[in-house]
Amino acid sequence: MMMMVTENSGSGPGFENAKQVVAALKDKGISTIEAVGFCWGAKMVTELAKSDNIQAAVPLHPSLVKVDDMKEVKAPIAILAAEIDKISPPELIKQFEDILSSKFEVDKFVKNFPSAKHGWIVRYNVEDKEAVQQAEEAHQDMLNWLTKHVKEWFK
Repeated sequence: MMMMVTENSGSGPGFENAKQVVAALKDKGISTIEAVGFCWGAKMVTELAKSDNIQAAVPLHPSLVKVDDMKEVKAPIAILAAEIDKISPPELIKQFEDILSSKFEVDKFVKNFPSAKHGWIVRYNVEDKEAVQQAEEAHQDMLNWLTKHVKEWFK
């Protein structure tokens, strides 16, 4: 994972490895590939979404994703973000949404979870009903997005 972070331009070894995995899957006849990335992994997923390598992307509580990245997105993308996030604050997520809104050819979904903190989807207090509800809601949003865009699984 550190390789991906140190080479956050999207051209580092982590990204090249991800492209090789996608190519290997396609060589095996898998034609529909979707990607999900949490935190640092959101950058990798966003990089993959800039090409025809995947059919849908879901970056969750993204890190390292820049405004310019959104300008190049081609694949359907659902961004699930936390309202309380110093890494990707709501203002940045709003910029992502504004850019994606101008890309009529790209299906998109952007959602900020109120009172959620960065990492809320995978790191939450199981005793906190609101935290559990928001994590479950985010998981369901992710699954709904992926199901919407998958084609081969239901043939």
